[in-house]
Amino acid sequence: MNAGVCIFRVTTGNRANKVMKREVVLKLSPADAADADLVRKLAVRRAGKNIHGECEVQIVRRSIDARKDSPKIVISAEVYCGGGKPERPPSETEQLRRADPAKRVLIVGAGPAGYFAALELLRHGITPVVLDRGKDVRARRRDLRAIQQSGRVNPHSNYCFGEGGAGTYSDGKLYTNSRKRGDIQRVLRILVEHGAQEDILIDAHPHIGSNKLPKVVENIRRSIEDHGGSVHFNTLVEDILIDDGRACGVAVSDCGEKPSPQADEQLKADAVVLAAGHSARDIFAMLQRRGITVEAKPFGIGLRIEHPQALIDEIQYKQRPRSRHLPAASYKLVTHVDGRGVFSFCMCPGGLIVPAATAPGEIVVNGMSMSRRDSAFANSGIVVALELEDFKQHARHGALAGMRFQREVEQRMFAAGDGTQRAPGQSLTDFLQRRQSNSLPESSYIPGLFSAPVHELLPSMLTARLGTALKHFGRKLRGFNTEEAVLVGVESRTSSPVRIPRSNETREHVNVKHLFPCGEGAGYAGGIVSAALDGVNVARSLAATVFGCLKAE
Repeated sequence: MNAGVCIFRVTTGNRANKVMKREVVLKLSPADAADADLVRKLAVRRAGKNIHGECEVQIVRRSIDARKDSPKIVISAEVYCGGGKPERPPSETEQLRRADPAKRVLIVGAGPAGYFAALELLRHGITPVVLDRGKDVRARRRDLRAIQQSGRVNPHSNYCFGEGGAGTYSDGKLYTNSRKRGDIQRVLRILVEHGAQEDILIDAHPHIGSNKLPKVVENIRRSIEDHGGSVHFNTLVEDILIDDGRACGVAVSDCGEKPSPQADEQLKADAVVLAAGHSARDIFAMLQRRGITVEAKPFGIGLRIEHPQALIDEIQYKQRPRSRHLPAASYKLVTHVDGRGVFSFCMCPGGLIVPAATAPGEIVVNGMSMSRRDSAFANSGIVVALELEDFKQHARHGALAGMRFQREVEQRMFAAGDGTQRAPGQSLTDFLQRRQSNSLPESSYIPGLFSAPVHELLPSMLTARLGTALKHFGRKLRGFNTEEAVLVGVESRTSSPVRIPRSNETREHVNVKHLFPCGEGAGYAGGIVSAALDGVNVARSLAATVFGCLKAE
C-alpha cells in the first residue's frame, strides 16, 4: 500500500454523525495490508459501531512484526468522521524567504547537514553559500563507476565526497533514534516535498534508495538556489580565516579535474558552518595544525558480512521464498565482548557492497540498497565499538590518533591485494576457524574479492571480539553462521574519528567565534536524518547568535 494514497474516504451510511477522530491499530497479513480498500474498511470497522456517514482514514505508521511464525504488518491509522479532517502541515518550502545578500554564511559540505542548514538559514532570510570539494550528484556517478570498474579513486569525488554526502550513494536510510534532537517528521516532509516517496512518512524504518535519493538532493539544491543561496562544487577548503578570534571566511582552491590556480581565493562571510563529513581527514588535520581544538572520539571498525538474501528472509520470516508482499528481511544485532560493544551497522537488505575509499592505497567497504531492495544479497557491517584507549599506540598524533589507526587498517587491507579495489574476503566459517578460505562465496562487490586471512589483517583485538560476537549472533539467528556468508574488509567509516567541540548553548566552536561545527564529521550526528537535524539546529543557533534572529521552531 502506497503512503501517497494513505488518506481514504469511506461512506458508511446517511445518519448524522458528530465530528470525531479515533485511532486504531490493525495487525494484518502482508497480502491484506497490500489491499488499500480492505485496509480502510477494516480501519473504519475497528473505529466502532457508531460510525456513520463519510469518513477519512489516514495511515500514520506501518511496521512489520516478524517475531512469530507468520509475519504481520502493523498499521496505525486515524479515522475521522462527521466532517473531521486530518491536519495538513504547512509546506516547508513555502516558508523559505528570499536571501538577504548582506547576511552571508559559508557552509563547508553539501551533505544533509550542510543542505538542511542552508534551508534553515533561508527561513531567516540569510544567504547560504555551500562549498563542496566533490562534484554535483550527477557528475559524481562517473567517479563511482571508475572506482567500481577500474579501481581509480578520485580523492574529492567518491562514495563519501560529493553532493549529498556519504549517504546519497550508500543506501539512503532514514531511520534514527535521535528523537530529542528535533522534528524528524519535518525532515521527512522536506524530503517528500523534494521528490521522495511519501511512504517514508509512515514506515517505521524509512528508506529512499540510492537510485532515488540523488534526484531529491538535486531538488534541494534548486530550492537553495531559487531563494538566493548558491552551491559551488570542486571547491576545496584549505583554511579557516580568523580575525580577532572570529571565523570570517575560508581559503579555497579548485580541485576539479582541470584545476585552475587562478581559482584559489579567499571567501568572506559573517560565519562559517563546518559540515565536511566523517571522512574529511584533511580538514581535521588543518584544524589541528591551526590550533583549532579537535578531540579524539570513539568510533567503530569491523568487517562487512554478506549473505544470500533468501537465507536472511528464511531466518527472519520463516519463509522461503518470502511473500511478494513482504520487503527483503533485515536484522539488528548487538552484544558485548570484553568491555566493547559489537553490533550490526548499516544493514542493507537486498543490497550491494561498494568501495568507499577516499584516497588511493586504501580499501574501505560500505553497503547500499536501491529503492526496491531487490538484490540477491543482504549485507551489514559488523563492527566493534572502539574507545580512546585502543589508540594508545598512535598517541603521538594527539586528537588524530583514532584517524591514524583507522587509516592504518585500511592501508593494510590494500597492501594485501593487487593494487586495485579488489577487497580481502574470507568465508564466515573460515574466519571463525582462523584459516584462509580456499574459495569464497558469491558476492555483490563489483571490483571483486580475493581470498585473504582477514583475521590476520585486522588488529588482534578486533578479530577476537568479532569472532566471539559472531558465534553469539549465530546462536541468536539460527542459520546465520554459514559457509554461504562472506566477510569483507574493512568497514571503518562508521562515524567520525574526531569531535570538533562546540558550545552547548550557541553551538559555536569552543575557542573560535562564528565557527559552527556541524553534522557527522564534527561528531554530532550519525546518518542522514540526524545530520539533517543537526544542520537545522546549528542554523537556528547561528541565526540567533550572529544575526539576532529568534530561533524559529
